[in-house]
Amino acid sequence: MDIFVYDVGIDAKDTPKGVTDKKISRGTADFLKKPAMSSTECMAAILTGMDAVKELKDKGYGITATGEMGIGNTTTSTALMCALTGVSPEEYTGRGSGLTDEGLKRKLQVIKEGLERYAGTGRADSPEEAFEVLCCLGGLDIAALAGVFIGGALYGMPVVVDGLISAAAALAAERIVPGCREYMLASHAGREKGAGLILDELLLRPVIHADLALGEGTGAVMLFPLLDMACALYSDGTAFEETSIEKYERYGR
Repeated sequence: MDIFVYDVGIDAKDTPKGVTDKKISRGTADFLKKPAMSSTECMAAILTGMDAVKELKDKGYGITATGEMGIGNTTTSTALMCALTGVSPEEYTGRGSGLTDEGLKRKLQVIKEGLERYAGTGRADSPEEAFEVLCCLGGLDIAALAGVFIGGALYGMPVVVDGLISAAAALAAERIVPGCREYMLASHAGREKGAGLILDELLLRPVIHADLALGEGTGAVMLFPLLDMACALYSDGTAFEETSIEKYERYGR
C-alpha cells in the first residue's frame, strides 16, 4: 500500500516536505462569517481529488482509500450531512476528537447557525443544491474527498469510504454526480452517529464493526486485507466440483 498526501488548504505559507502542493487557500473560511469556500475554490478542490484518482489509475493502481487531516472537520462534515439529509443537528452532533459538554454545546450552536444561514430546513437533493451547501458549509478537505469519489466513478476505480468526514464527502459526491455510490465501498461503522446515517443514505454496508472513533484513512485501510482474502477465495478457492463433497443446496431462505 502506498500513501499519497495532498495539501489543498493547510493554513501555512509552505507545503510540508513529502506532501503534494495543491494548495487552494490557506485554510477554509469560517462559515459563520461567510461561505466556507467560493464556488471556484470548491470546484478546484473537487478537481484536485478527481485528478488524483486519474493519476493513480494511470500508474496502474486498482483501488484507493480516502483519508483526511483537518481541524474541526467533524463540525463541517456534520453541518454538511444535516444539510444534505435534513436531519436535526441535535440528534447527530458528536464530540469529534473529544469535547467537553460546553464544547459540544458550542459546536451544536455553530452547526445550527450555519444551517439556518445557508441550508434552511429541507434537504439538498439536487446537484445544484448539494454543490451550494458543500461550498457554504464544507471544507477544502471534504470537497477534495468528494472529488476522489467522483473520480472513482469517472475512471472506474473503487474508493473505500472511511469515517464521518469521508462519508460526508461521499454523500456530497453522490448528490452532485448521481451514481458515484456504485464505486464506493464502506469500511467501518464509526462511532459518530452520523456516519451510519450517511451509509444508509448511500445504501452501503460497513464491513468492520469495531466502535472505531478515528478517521484520517485508518479505518479505510483496515478493509484492504479483508478484500484481499475475499478476492483470493473468489479467484483461487476450491469449488465443490473439485472435491468429493456433494454440492450444497439451499432450502428456503
